[in-house]
Amino acid sequence: MPAASRQLKLNLFIYPGGHHEAGWRYKDSAPERVLDIAYYQELAKKAEASKFDALFFADGPALADNIRYASRFRLEPLTWISALAAVTQRIGFIATASTTYNEPYNLARLFASVDHLSGGRAGWNIVTTGDASAALNFGFDRHPTHADRYERAGEFVDVVTKLWDSWEDDALVSDRDSGIFADTDKIHSINHIGKYHRVKGPLTLPRSPQGRPVYVQAGSSEDGRSFASRYAEAIFTAHQTLGNAQEFYADIKARVKSVGRNPDHVKVLPGISPFIGSTEAEARALHDEFNELTQPEYSLHQLRRIVDADLSGYDLDGPFPRELIRVEGERGASSRFHVVLDIIERENPTIRQLLHRLAGARGHWVQAGTPEQIADKIQEWFDNGAADGFNIMPPYLQGGFDIFAEEVVPILRRRGLFRHDYDGATLRDHFGLPRPQSTFSGLQRATA
Repeated sequence: MPAASRQLKLNLFIYPGGHHEAGWRYKDSAPERVLDIAYYQELAKKAEASKFDALFFADGPALADNIRYASRFRLEPLTWISALAAVTQRIGFIATASTTYNEPYNLARLFASVDHLSGGRAGWNIVTTGDASAALNFGFDRHPTHADRYERAGEFVDVVTKLWDSWEDDALVSDRDSGIFADTDKIHSINHIGKYHRVKGPLTLPRSPQGRPVYVQAGSSEDGRSFASRYAEAIFTAHQTLGNAQEFYADIKARVKSVGRNPDHVKVLPGISPFIGSTEAEARALHDEFNELTQPEYSLHQLRRIVDADLSGYDLDGPFPRELIRVEGERGASSRFHVVLDIIERENPTIRQLLHRLAGARGHWVQAGTPEQIADKIQEWFDNGAADGFNIMPPYLQGGFDIFAEEVVPILRRRGLFRHDYDGATLRDHFGLPRPQSTFSGLQRATA
């Protein structure tokens, strides 16, 4: 794609209380509204007015965070999307759903329904669920291993793809004169029998406006990269440095090409959480103000979940005890573990400094600066092989998004990096992705 025509992809990643772990405590946040659908509808309308590609929703099937200290509960994302699609026209919606704790047929129906009812604006963030406590919510004694979860995920996505394709594009006829509603020769059972799933099909409704909702993946482990190269059309990733982001970007694009896919059809979207001020000093002071609101007990709990080290008896202002960190085993397969390990080894922080580094966005890139400086950083990564766009992760809502939309987006537009208006109607249109052909198209048919 010529450099002049390449433009940023921007998603608004919504966490109910904002992405900073203490964002809900900030004086301009609105924690009393996090169960009010109008709150999210307002955000969706603002993001659409700014011509964002999509809203992104995280999810997990267990209450993993320490809810005593943070606004970290989960609303079910497909329910959420349905309410937001009704008050918007163009913006896309990416919902997280687990391949470990769902069944392919139900999930295929849910996403296909949302894609139909939104006019083709749905995306599926495919996760395998890293939280072992989820198993106990589904009647399982143990959580599957990292490798087993990804093996199941591959089969799961293959089944969902076949189900979404099980109606060919022209299977729905609706011919009043002949009385034929659907051409049943173009509706197919998938008859899948695999290691993890047995699904006959077909799906209960026609192929959706996008053919298939957009496939999104989050995770940068070796298994995650391999999975993404086969399936993902957008990848949500976390990096702290330009060099690490460039390495990931180059590796993913090479892997995608090696399996016969077009690298331009896989968008790499790191997370960025911006603290914005009229001066750099003001922005840094804002960041410090948020960090002063953190609760050490919560922060230590979060860190322990990532690196499996109990630091509760250590001096927060003492050096981080690197000897407690073990890389081997299941923990060492986690991409977020390696993000944190890189911070420890590169910056040699105190425990408190590390907690503050992670408080902003759980290992995603946190930047404090003026609107021009934030735009400069975004452009640097975009122009230098590190990103195709970003998931914007406001530290608090709604003001943390408002200032980005009002101050940073116009700068990106002036530089020719971001759209002034939508060119299409679907999420695939926004991301510049082709509409995939059904795997059942062009089948040899018996003649009378």
